[in-house]
Amino acid sequence: MSEQELKALRVRIDSLDEKVLELISERARCAQEVARVKMAELAEGEEPVFYRPEREAAVLKRVMERNRGPLSNEEMARLFREIMSSCLALEQPLKVAYLGPEGTFTQAAALKHFGHAVISKPMAAIDEVFREVAAGAVNFGVVPVENSTEGAVNHTLDSFLEHDMVICGEVELRIHHHLLVGENTKTDSISRIYSHAQSLAQCRKWLDAHYPNVERVAVSSNAEAAKRVKSEWNSAAIAGDMAAGLYGLSRIAEKIEDRPDNSTRFLMIGSQEVPPTGDDKTSIIVSMSNKPGALHELLVPFHENGIDLTRIETRPSRSGKWTYVFFIDFVGHHRDPLIKAVLERISQEAVALKVLGSYPKAVL
Repeated sequence: MSEQELKALRVRIDSLDEKVLELISERARCAQEVARVKMAELAEGEEPVFYRPEREAAVLKRVMERNRGPLSNEEMARLFREIMSSCLALEQPLKVAYLGPEGTFTQAAALKHFGHAVISKPMAAIDEVFREVAAGAVNFGVVPVENSTEGAVNHTLDSFLEHDMVICGEVELRIHHHLLVGENTKTDSISRIYSHAQSLAQCRKWLDAHYPNVERVAVSSNAEAAKRVKSEWNSAAIAGDMAAGLYGLSRIAEKIEDRPDNSTRFLMIGSQEVPPTGDDKTSIIVSMSNKPGALHELLVPFHENGIDLTRIETRPSRSGKWTYVFFIDFVGHHRDPLIKAVLERISQEAVALKVLGSYPKAVL
C-alpha cells in the first residue's frame, strides 16, 4: 500500500471517528432526556427505575442480530454494553455489590454484565452481598451460582433460602486460571499455593502434575490469594487476569484449569421483577413432602408440558432433618400462561414453592 493510500484511509478513519463521537454524544443526551421524563412522571415518594434488564437485553440482542462484521457479535455487544453503561450513569450510577475483594471473577462478571461505569462494592462473603441488596444500600448484587467443572456454589443456594431476593439476570464467564507470583517470589522455593477452594479443585490435575508436594491453601477468594502472595517470597497464587493486574503479579503458567471450557455462571440479584422478553429463564425453590416419588411428582408437570429444565440442585432444608429443597431453573417466564399453570399444579403438591425470579437469558 502506498503512503498516499494509507494517508487517505487515515483521513477517512478520522472522519468516521468524528461521526461516532457525535452519535455517542447524541445518545448520551437522549439518555439524559429519558431521565428527565421519568423523574417528571414519578408519584410523590416513588423511587425512579432507570435500569431495565429486559430493555438492556433487547438492545444487545438487536445489536448482535444486525452486526455484519468484521467485529464478532460478542465484541460488538461488549462495545455497546459500555456505551449503555456510561449513558445510564448520566441518569443514575448503579451501585453493585459483589463477592470481593477487588479482582475476583465475580467483579469481572459484574463489569461484564453492567459495564465499567457502575459503582462496584466488594463484600467479604456471599451472604453479605444478599444483605447489602436487601438493605437497599446497592441496586444489585452479583453472586456465583454454578461452575461447569465443580457444580453448584452452595453458599449462594443457601442464601436464597434465607433472603427474599429477585433474580434479575445472569451472565456466564469463561474462567482462565494462571499461576501467579510476586516480584519477591523465589520460584524455585514455592512451598504453598493460595486460591479459592473451587479454583484449587478446577486445577487439581495440573497441580498434581507440576506441584505435587506443595501445600494448597484455600482462602476466601482468588483476589485474596493474589494479595497474600504480593508480600511473601515462598508462595504463589491461582487467580485470573484482574487479580494479576490489580496486585502487580507475574504469570509463570497460563490457563492451568483442567478443562479448557471451564466457565462459571453468575446471577444478578435485586428487588425488582423483570417483565417477559420472549427469551427468558425462571428459577424456583420447591420443598416437597419427604415420601417416595416426591421428585418424580415434581418433574412430571414439566415433562408433560415440554418445559426445558436447565438445572436442578438439591440442598438440605432448614425446616427438618433429612428433608430437602430443590432449586430448579427452566426456560420460560413465570407470567407465561403455560408456565403459570405448571407452577400452580406443582404448588398443590408441594410443601412450599417460591419463584426466585424470571430474567433474560444471558446475552454476553
